[in-house]
Amino acid sequence: MPALINFRRELHRNPELSFAEFQTTERILEVLRAGGLEPVKMQETGAYVDIGEGPICLGLRADIDALPVLEETDLDYSSSIEGVAHACGHDIHTTIMLGVALALAKIRDAGELQGKIRVIFQPAEEKLPGGALSVIEQGLLDDVPRVLALHCDPRIDAGKIGTRIGAITSASDTIRIEVNGRGGHTSRPHLTEDIVFAMSQIATQVPAVLGRKVDVRSAVSVVWGQIHAGSAPNAIPATGYLAGTMRCLDGDIWYEAGELLDAAVRQIAAPYGVEIKLQHTRGVPPVLNAPDETALIESAARREFGSEAIELTPQSMGGEDFAWMTQKVPGAMLRLGTRTPGGKTYDLHRGDYIPDERCIEVGVRIMCAAAVQAIAEAVAD
Repeated sequence: MPALINFRRELHRNPELSFAEFQTTERILEVLRAGGLEPVKMQETGAYVDIGEGPICLGLRADIDALPVLEETDLDYSSSIEGVAHACGHDIHTTIMLGVALALAKIRDAGELQGKIRVIFQPAEEKLPGGALSVIEQGLLDDVPRVLALHCDPRIDAGKIGTRIGAITSASDTIRIEVNGRGGHTSRPHLTEDIVFAMSQIATQVPAVLGRKVDVRSAVSVVWGQIHAGSAPNAIPATGYLAGTMRCLDGDIWYEAGELLDAAVRQIAAPYGVEIKLQHTRGVPPVLNAPDETALIESAARREFGSEAIELTPQSMGGEDFAWMTQKVPGAMLRLGTRTPGGKTYDLHRGDYIPDERCIEVGVRIMCAAAVQAIAEAVAD
């Protein structure tokens, strides 16, 4: 554990953005090789390693990229890269799967690993539609019958995990709408195309239209993170933009809502005579936890920590590109508790997020136990 914590802090100090995880990839390869393994570098960034002999019984996945977020923790090992931070816990995910690979190598060397496990260190989870697609395109799941992953959860205490069968995350798209028109003086809006007013209507009416056009049980949510226009209070600008996300609990409704979104934006903007340039980037479907793979996680957690370490987690409105993997093969993702018991509750994607590092041991033990059980189940079949 001390070696893993040191690795995690090194990774945290040197975060890299999606598809630019060059140093991160090299460090992963270096540590795996030092542990007696033969990892393989992926086409650009990322890597994978097979441990054991025979057919692959299970795939384990970690994501390795960081976010364009300013760190605000004041930790001794805080990010050395201005405006880039592991604010989502991917440094924890990577460290755990590295520990799992090293532990499985020791089990193999002792002659006690009777099957093969593939551990994948995936790039670019944070860049939609996600680096998981590159994993699939490179054929890394072709011989993998089932796959597991984990994700930090600052709402759950360290020492516990959250699970559920079915969708555990939501579908997620990004939206950027550029609005253009003739600018002018605010005293004469009738001689302009008032893009600020048009943008305000888009911002408020698009969520309202989708709320009336799709089944409310699917919980379609459009939330804006950016609205920019103008430089003076008495001048109507000629251009501006809105950017945000559309999220949906239901994968089927996700496709329907996407088609409605494009039409709604143009219809709402039409009375104001503005020009619309819409960039709607399809993101990821929900992660679907299969019953058998969820049971595999829960069985491993019970053996290592007891039933009290498992709690039912709600479906998150967050998106996760592990969803592409669970569409390819049966899989499941667990929520890894990172909150210090009795301590502060953080949120993900914030610069002040500080996970309790004791969660690393929890993740390693559960994933190792799940791997050993998956091998036993495959042998029994």
